[in-house]
Amino acid sequence: MSGAISSSHYLATEAGERALRRGGTALDAALSAAAALCVVYPNNVALGGDLVALVRDPAGRIRFVNATGRAPRAQGLDVLRARHGERLPSRGIDTVTVPGGVAGWEALHAIGARLPLTDLLEPARALAEAAPVSRSLGAAIRVDHDALAADPGCAAIFLPEGRPLRENETLRQPALARTLAALQEHGLRAFYRGPLAERWVAGLRALGSAIDATDVSEYRPTVSEPLTRRVFGLDVHTGRPNSQGFAFLRHAIALSEAGWPDPLGADAGLLAQTFYASNGVRRTWLSDPDTAQHDADALVSMTAPAAEHTRVTAPANGDTVGLVAVDDEGWAVSLVQSVFWAFGACVLEPETGILFQNRGTSFSLDPAHPAAFGPSRRPPHTLMPVLVERDGALAYAGATMGGQAQAQIHTHLLLHLLAGRSALEATSSPRWVVGIQDDGDVEETVTVEADVPRTAREAISASGLAIRIVPPRDEALGHSNLIVATEHGWDAASDPRSDGSAIVVPAVETGTIR
Repeated sequence: MSGAISSSHYLATEAGERALRRGGTALDAALSAAAALCVVYPNNVALGGDLVALVRDPAGRIRFVNATGRAPRAQGLDVLRARHGERLPSRGIDTVTVPGGVAGWEALHAIGARLPLTDLLEPARALAEAAPVSRSLGAAIRVDHDALAADPGCAAIFLPEGRPLRENETLRQPALARTLAALQEHGLRAFYRGPLAERWVAGLRALGSAIDATDVSEYRPTVSEPLTRRVFGLDVHTGRPNSQGFAFLRHAIALSEAGWPDPLGADAGLLAQTFYASNGVRRTWLSDPDTAQHDADALVSMTAPAAEHTRVTAPANGDTVGLVAVDDEGWAVSLVQSVFWAFGACVLEPETGILFQNRGTSFSLDPAHPAAFGPSRRPPHTLMPVLVERDGALAYAGATMGGQAQAQIHTHLLLHLLAGRSALEATSSPRWVVGIQDDGDVEETVTVEADVPRTAREAISASGLAIRIVPPRDEALGHSNLIVATEHGWDAASDPRSDGSAIVVPAVETGTIR
């Protein structure tokens, strides 16, 4: 199969390439890459995390797969308030929600994958036996040393013999390799029912989690239509709540209606205020659509709340992987998967090797907040996939890491592509984002790479926001991946801020790998 794959780790990209060359569709490539990322990038993603994706089929139909996990049904808001006060902790067992990512893989495989799961998961299983520590992973282990050391499962893997693994050393995850082998043998549903599920649920419950076998066995992702708006002559598709995709549409509509001549330069202050306003809408109103006070369309169009009326839950920073894949049959995928903060909850169940997310920290413990914790509810999510069409054909597929700033990063990418820049230029260009990205930030902080043009920095400062300068190509500004359709074929690029790569597989090079 000819096509292209771009992800934030080169070994995952190679797994996706392998699937394309073996005759798989873009969905096969995306699934194999996603599984590999759960092994080689555990600071960003793991089997115990969540997933969202957009899939475009050869007939042009686009579906949104929401595989974000729910809170345990036996847990109560009053219990958590008594235990933690006004806010959930950043990490720990009470921040673990049911992991939806593997169920998301199952849904995606059913939509249009071609290869057997045994083949798709094999690169990940082999990498779990031994894989090199990447730059990003090595840095995250150093930064989160104390949190990793506090959990025996994490310490055994990332701090062997008490010493943090360094870049280019070997990461060994034998229990995770056995778990992946079990999924190869018994299918992805084995993650939620049967002996494997029983082992990891028992491990979590031993640590005090309220997640039980029923929460896990009854979990299902949802598949729906995307959230779509037409701007700049393009049909822009993204995820519905509890995804924050609506924020990207707010930005695109504002840009289209305002017609600012230079939004990444002299008009950057106006764009920054647009980002700030969308952050306020997300903090105040984004929640589980099953119980939300406002639907997706309202979030796109509503006036931002006054700053003093916003209720802030946990900072919406996070570590994530985004990948994109396309093929010449017409399949296209934007997939985003995550454990939220680096290493998620820092809870690794040792028998199965599964690392779990801390998405629960995004729940509010204010009973009046739309995103208040509730049994079986889904927390607000930063994850958001993007597919863009022009005249009924795919224009580009994008995905990024970046926590609360994902919608802003997608706006940067859109502006660069509208200006005629290549995928590589778009992913590599200097960036700035508004909101909390790191310790010490506040909602008015604008994280600006040092090589952002001076005119943009001055415009942002003049808007009343506070600039924090970071080095060029700083990881805090996200790992973006793009595949753009051109008259000559696929133009693919992976962000230099990551350890990723992009590969185009021409039709003349496809064939059976022996």
